[in-house]
Amino acid sequence: MIEVVLAGALTTVQDLGRPGHAHLGVGRSGAVDRPSLRLANRLVGNPEDAPALELTFGGLTLRAHDSVTVALTGAPARLTLEGRPGAMHAAITVAAGETLEIGMPSRGVRTYLAVRGGLVCDRALGSASTDVLSGLGPPPVTDGVRFAVGRPTAPVPGVDVVPGRSWPVEPVLRLLRGPRDDWFAPEALELLGSARFEATPSSDRVGVRLDGPPLTRVREGELPSEGMVEGAVQVPPDGHPVVFLADHPVTGGYPVVAVVHPDDVPVAAQLRPGDGVRFRFVPGPVSPPLG
Repeated sequence: MIEVVLAGALTTVQDLGRPGHAHLGVGRSGAVDRPSLRLANRLVGNPEDAPALELTFGGLTLRAHDSVTVALTGAPARLTLEGRPGAMHAAITVAAGETLEIGMPSRGVRTYLAVRGGLVCDRALGSASTDVLSGLGPPPVTDGVRFAVGRPTAPVPGVDVVPGRSWPVEPVLRLLRGPRDDWFAPEALELLGSARFEATPSSDRVGVRLDGPPLTRVREGELPSEGMVEGAVQVPPDGHPVVFLADHPVTGGYPVVAVVHPDDVPVAAQLRPGDGVRFRFVPGPVSPPLG
């Protein structure tokens, strides 16, 4: 058993989501930075899809009621165990009665905390993920919540620590041409592939909202609602693009000018307000598969 003493700004339970239900109007959800979730689970000997905690801007304090092994990955944050500094990207034993505190990350937005054995949670459509847009899954974590911990199914890997990812000051995300790029002037596409954009404070698990030079349309009106995918770069009437993340709506009526390469979506998900980002177009299909 672990107890959440302080939940921080937004802490949710996440796994790898519930793919395959978009045709029923249910989005995938799950961790917005799935590689970090997978790594945290591997470090404590869990299956990669075991439920864990996704911390937004840190601020989490946990107390162990029984001895547990945990690992933290994703946005690098200061962590202390009973006042002693701890390491990210490593398995840490928290003895019964001890308290673990995670501060605000120095870079990025979301830090992942996996507990050996996984968190025991109710599931919806096979997943324990919290979808903040639809409300599906467990509610956001609050102060005082307790989680039971499951039984381990595999040994802890024999590694002390693994390297963390690099955090470029201004990442460059790869783009595939979108299904509605013909709604935009050629100059707008050139601008998207060359200009600097900046993440705004209105970004969340649904999408990263960007500020920068507006993208000009050559077609008026709106589209009938059509399917959306994670990484879709949708452009509302104000011309400022939005990069869809894990909790994106499954349909939308604004044109999708491009789609962020699936391998770069986790980087987009870690952009914090004020962070700069650039894009470059690469050859590829119009969009990745729905799911």
